[in-house]
Amino acid sequence: MAVMLVAPSEGGQYNGKITWFVVLSSLVAATGGIIFGYDIGISGGVTSMEPFLKKFFPVVYHKMKEDSTTSNYCKFDSQLLTSFTSSLYVAGFIACFFASTVTRVFGRKPSILIGGAAFLTGAALGGAASNIYMLIFGRVLLGVGVGFANQSVPLYLSEIAPAKYRGAFNMSFQLCVAIGVFSANLLNYGTEKIKGGWGWRISLAMAAAPALVLTVGALFLPETPNSLIHHDNGHKKAKRILQRVRGTDDVQAELDDLIEASNKAKAIKHPFKNIIQRKYRPQLVMSIAIPFFVQVTGINVISFYAPVLFRTIGLGVSASLMSAVVTGLVGTSATLLSLVLVDKLGRRLLFHIGGILMFIPQMLIGGIMGAKLGDEGGLSKGYGILVLILICIYVAGFGLSWGPLGWVVTGEIFPLEIRSAAQSINVAVNFFFTFLVAQIFLTMLCHLKSGIFFFWGGWVLLMTGFVYFLLPETKNIPIEKMDKIWREHYFWKRIVGSNQDNKESMTEEP
Repeated sequence: MAVMLVAPSEGGQYNGKITWFVVLSSLVAATGGIIFGYDIGISGGVTSMEPFLKKFFPVVYHKMKEDSTTSNYCKFDSQLLTSFTSSLYVAGFIACFFASTVTRVFGRKPSILIGGAAFLTGAALGGAASNIYMLIFGRVLLGVGVGFANQSVPLYLSEIAPAKYRGAFNMSFQLCVAIGVFSANLLNYGTEKIKGGWGWRISLAMAAAPALVLTVGALFLPETPNSLIHHDNGHKKAKRILQRVRGTDDVQAELDDLIEASNKAKAIKHPFKNIIQRKYRPQLVMSIAIPFFVQVTGINVISFYAPVLFRTIGLGVSASLMSAVVTGLVGTSATLLSLVLVDKLGRRLLFHIGGILMFIPQMLIGGIMGAKLGDEGGLSKGYGILVLILICIYVAGFGLSWGPLGWVVTGEIFPLEIRSAAQSINVAVNFFFTFLVAQIFLTMLCHLKSGIFFFWGGWVLLMTGFVYFLLPETKNIPIEKMDKIWREHYFWKRIVGSNQDNKESMTEEP
């Protein structure tokens, strides 16, 4: 079964269908997102479980259970505890640069395989951990897996997807991240109730399930036509793969564009040097700004520490974990809605809607917690429910916009000659600020208290303006023709030159 689609390009059209082959390949690759989301969601859940805290973080356990003089906002303020969460992202930050070389030299598929194998090893160590060193080393290996997967999977999805539906296909990665967060929250809720206090081991070890799917599935994935052409001039093999994933024999127009892009890319010997050239300035700015803005929305704080945050406002362990399940379900549903709308409404409109849905709840949450939650005690049941509802609205806004679009836009705007380098910068910035936010959040919560929500809200306002003024629409534009959006943009054309400037330059050449 296949659905016909035609994706417009300059000077012609790409023919193709959404085939089961491309759908299954994309689903296997996007499993890397499930693991990433699972790792984000699982850490906040297990760090709110008392047996886990008692075994690995006894100082935090003592403050939570016996110290009545410590502020609500400061009970979980521990650099060792945040190191457990953030160690994954330090490892991912370093690994993504090695992943860039593997992806560029050997292809997308080997990078996905390495990521899956690292995930499996890290999950096994985490589940069997008997001391803090073994626990954190397992997190480091998970970080290596995340670094390789986040480098290669978005590129794989962008390159194998039909142009007209590239947004939806690439968004499947973020959908899987949301599914991973939700699954982790649901599992944490169940394992917390296991008698004997060893439920956290199941939570950590179950990361191996999606990792196994990714590792085994990657063995059967086809390499992308872009990668085949770029690495070994395998034009015939690339054409066969392209015909298979598009479901039609008429792929010459797309193949010609891929070959042309590959020839340009092969002329680039040092992509990290070339990306700082003036003509790539928009892509460089976006590869830094977009992942930075994703992190300063505050979403990973909610994902990492949702149960801890709900305990801060006075909920018990079980209620906190259930509240995290609810927010995870809302995030998954919103991302699914975004997947349906992204190629109809475009990227920019979803960014704007999401910005509004995130900004208003953060201002209200900050106001409620500032007025009603002191250093001791908790919120009343009514205000606790209201905060939960507002957090759900905020999570829905992120799931509709910055969550999936942060990967979609950065996965589609880079030309082939700098694509691997730019994606490495994107992933590295993402990991660096994920690590930074994870490492300092509990300390920030202790000192800023309810003001933390005003802090994140200010960034949401700024990033919504950034999109409005500086990010052009990328809907329905073939990935190898994406450079034209910068030459037509009112601001960026002053830096990279307009289409007219390029035509005049070509005319003047002898």
